[in-house]
Parts: sequence; structure tokens; C-alpha cells
Amino acid sequence: MKIPILSRCAASFVLFAAAIPFAGAGPDSDWTPLFNGRDLAGWTPKFAKHPLGVNLHDTFRVEDGILKVAYDRYPSFDRQFGHLYSNVAYSHYVLRLEYRFVGKPMADAPPWAGYNSGVMVHAQSPLSLGLNQDWPVSLELQFLCVGTSAGRQTGNACTPGTHLELDGKLTTAHIIDAKDSALSPHDEWVEAEIEVHGHDLVIHRINGREVLRYGRPQLDPKDGDAQRLIAAGHPLTLGFGHIALQAESQPVWFRNVRIKALPRGGTTSVSSLDR
Repeated sequence: MKIPILSRCAASFVLFAAAIPFAGAGPDSDWTPLFNGRDLAGWTPKFAKHPLGVNLHDTFRVEDGILKVAYDRYPSFDRQFGHLYSNVAYSHYVLRLEYRFVGKPMADAPPWAGYNSGVMVHAQSPLSLGLNQDWPVSLELQFLCVGTSAGRQTGNACTPGTHLELDGKLTTAHIIDAKDSALSPHDEWVEAEIEVHGHDLVIHRINGREVLRYGRPQLDPKDGDAQRLIAAGHPLTLGFGHIALQAESQPVWFRNVRIKALPRGGTTSVSSLDR
């Protein structure tokens, strides 16, 4: 289902029903690939300091059926954080993918950005991003591997511009550690999964094992980027948003990126960027 592009304000919170078939806990055929294995159709890049749609230095590229985040054409990183956004936003679903850290981070990147990547969910529309905004207001399933200084395990939650409830209590921490997890190996494929039930529940899994669950994600009213969404009319609660893959100075590969709609309310979309 294609939705016309909305205005910057409306694009951040107007909700439409997407024509994606219901899929419960069925066979693999119930999964829908999010990449065609050939190009970036269905996805739109946005980098800090650059307009929407600019794929800076061909950072995001598809080679041999693998979506790669590459930095071999950069003169310097210069805090040009990037994300590749799905052209449709979602609410109730399971997202499954494999990631693999390759190579070394850019020399001028912040130390914590090395061997660090992730996938954002419930992300604000890229149409509503500021030109210099580093990260979307969102929830992140963080990927870390051996060599990082950003944490001690993979599968953490990061909350740029947001808060969440952990064990039924609101936490304002912006990094929430995964449980029973470890740093993933460098140069090996790791399966990550995030199960999203709108505003009610989010579950992180690494290699099939649950490592974190939380609920009631919401905007952080003290965060400047979130404040702009609130001023535009976005509800405080977060129950839907775009999916976005990170590019923050570390080469990383993604493959088998798939989505399965969940029963409660099906899957929803916000302001498709498809033309």
C-alpha cells in the first residue's frame, strides 16, 4: 500500500492501515522480506548535515544480496551519523535480521561508536528530522561486538528522545542493559529479533534467546527532538513508527531482513515515502 507523502508535521503522527496480510506464529512463508537483494527500493537514507534521500558516499549499498554499511569512500566521518528508513512505518510485528560486524570503525568517530550499530523501531518519520539531527526519536535494539567500549553485551535498548517502562516502572535511563547476553563475535553473523506490540510490549532476542523486554514506550518531554514532535501534535505514547538501520562509523552487514505482522491490530503504516 502506498501512501502519499504528508507534510512535515502530519507525517510524524498520522496513522493509516497498511495492506499487509495477517500473520501469526506460522511457517517461514508468513515472513515478508524487507530488502529485494538488489537495491535500496522501499528504503530512504538520511544523514546528519545532509538532506533526506542523500546516500552519502554510497554508505548503504547492496552487494551479493547483502545490505552493507561501508565507509571506504569517506575522507573522514565528521559525525555524519546516518540511518536507512523503511518507507512504511509499523506497529505490531516481529522484525528478524542477521548482522555482521566487519572491518574497523572510522578513525575520527567517537570512541563509543566503534563496533556498535543497531536497528531503530518506532522511529519518527524521516520527513520530520532536523537537518543536523544525529538520531531519530525512537527505540533502538543495539548491536555490539567484541572490541566495543559502548557496553558489555549485545541486545541492549537505547532510547534517543524516548523513555520506557522496565518491570512496570518508568526508567529515564537512555541505555538499558540486556540480560543473559554477551558481546557478539567480530566477523560472524548474529541473528537479532525484535517483537513489537504497539505501545504495550517490546521484546529483544539474540540468536533466538530473549535478552530484554519492556513496555509503554513514550516521548521524553525534556528532549529537544521529542519536543518538536510534541509541538507538531504527536501523542506522548509511542505505538508505531519507521524501522531504521544505523550507520554510525562502523562497517556492518545485514541480511535476511524480514518482518511478520502480529495479530493485534495487524500492521500499520505512517506516511509512506514511496512515490
